Parts: sequence; C-alpha cells; structure tokens
Amino acid sequence: QVQLVESGGGLVQAGGSLRLSCAASGRTFSSYAMGWFRQAPGKEREFVAGINRSGRYTNYADSVKGRFTISRDNAKNTVTLQMNSLKVEDTAVYYCAASRSSWPSNSVVDFGSWGQGTQVTVSS
Repeated sequence: QVQLVESGGGLVQAGGSLRLSCAASGRTFSSYAMGWFRQAPGKEREFVAGINRSGRYTNYADSVKGRFTISRDNAKNTVTLQMNSLKVEDTAVYYCAASRSSWPSNSVVDFGSWGQGTQVTVSS
C-alpha cells in the first residue's frame, strides 16, 4: 500500500484558484493510477479527476472539465490538482487516492489507498 498526504486546501473566493498536492510514500508510486475525489457535507464521495501511471492519460468529471488539471511527477512521487475558476459548489473535502489499475477509474471502490483529505472552501 502507498501512503498519501494531501496539502494545499484553503479558503478562496469564487473565480479564484487553488493547487492541491498529494505526496506519496514508497518506491512504487509509478505503478499506481491516481485520482482526486471530493465529498461535500451530506453527499457521497465523487470522482473529480484521474491520471494513469505514466501521466499520459487523464479523465475528468464533467463538472470540472476545462477548469481543473491533474498532473503527476513520478520522480517526486507527487500528484497535483490545479483548480481554476472555482465555484461555490466546488466546496468539499478533497481526497487523493491510488489504484492498482492501469487506468484511472472514476469509481471509489477501485481505489485502495486514500489520503486524509484537505478542505477546500469557495466563498461567494
């Protein structure tokens, strides 16, 4: 299992930007597809973005396409989520997750390792 630690959350006004980072432990980071999920109060955890092992392929939830960008650096064992044009409805706890699958699934059940989460709050 890989250990994951998120950082970079905070409070931002609507229209602003935030950059989330996820640091992974271990020497096998490049063997995991990675994903970002989020969970708002009273709602189920939902997929935000995913990236394959090499970083060549990405996928996004429709709600964030064109605004969020996921990337990874396998040399530094990190994955980032650049969030632009933030909306109030983006407010949630954001989680980094790792999957043994080669392709970044959009399903929570396909991810076996999770970080502790970082709060993102977007004010109007």
